[in-house]
Amino acid sequence: MSTTPPVAPASLYVPRFNLMDPDEVRPFVDAVATAQLVTVGEDGAPDATFLPVLWEGDRLVGHLARANGHWRRIVDGSRALAVVTGPDTYVSPSWYATKAEHGKVVPTWNYSVVHLRGEVTVHDDAGWVRDLVTRLTDRHERPRAQPWSVDDAPADYVDKNLRPIVGVELVVSSVEAKAKLSQNRSEEDRAGVAAGLAADGRAPEGLVAP
Repeated sequence: MSTTPPVAPASLYVPRFNLMDPDEVRPFVDAVATAQLVTVGEDGAPDATFLPVLWEGDRLVGHLARANGHWRRIVDGSRALAVVTGPDTYVSPSWYATKAEHGKVVPTWNYSVVHLRGEVTVHDDAGWVRDLVTRLTDRHERPRAQPWSVDDAPADYVDKNLRPIVGVELVVSSVEAKAKLSQNRSEEDRAGVAAGLAADGRAPEGLVAP
């Protein structure tokens, strides 16, 4: 009899002080608007593709290039992971105020990430894909003074450009969100990180705790 312990379900490591505010999760995903879709084929080999996404209700939707073999390896109804990442940065210990006090500081990395898990389905249907592309376009064009619309292009030209892509849909069953933003440091240390990032030409917003 095997004595190997059972493998725990995969999950995102999130210390208590790195929890993202639940009210910020959807706005975060909407603002990033892209994800790495990770699936496992029937042969057990993983695939990953970066794609634009919309999170609508309990569905995360996007599209892949038809020439990308990833979509053909997706088993409809299988489990998948979508990884949404925000800004990230190296944090130098020399930025901490406490370095001058006792020197007991080390480098770290600040970042924000959301993991969406659920069952995935491929949509190789022209109508489904056209509707998705229209919604994706409207989402990104909306803030522009003169937003471009899919209907602005000739219909046959749009149809031609839709044929090389296929849709994908993840029915979200679990959401894990992490914001590692120096929350465990003092106000003085966080101010030092912000100043250090600014001096390096990096905008500190979103990279350190408020």
